[in-house]
Amino acid sequence: MVARMIWTRKWWRYYREDFELVTSEAVLDELRKGDFPAKSDALHLIEKIPIISIDESIIEITTSYISHHLMPKDPAGDALHLAVASFHKCDFLLTWNCKHLANANKFDYIKRVNVMLGLYVPTLTTPLELLTEDI
Repeated sequence: MVARMIWTRKWWRYYREDFELVTSEAVLDELRKGDFPAKSDALHLIEKIPIISIDESIIEITTSYISHHLMPKDPAGDALHLAVASFHKCDFLLTWNCKHLANANKFDYIKRVNVMLGLYVPTLTTPLELLTEDI
């Protein structure tokens, strides 16, 4: 966990300017509801990032992901994050969720379902994978 925090801070400090960052209300809700030591810092970091919309189309995609057993049944969780990134054609979905999102073993299935739904397939990755220099 300490290494993840260091890599994330390094990416945020030195590389975030290389990307057009967006977030969603789902991420804000997740951060607001969370109970972790740096909660206020995390909320402060993303307060100036544009918020992309969640509409009925995204809710339908979320439901489809769950019905295809692509993501856990929590409609406000991983399925929603992936649906937002896919619908809005985000190049990357940056996450430390390596169980359901940034997981090479699941990516082919995610790609198949997105193609079947006519959706863009974002790259699902961690901040570590976007560091461009030796860590």
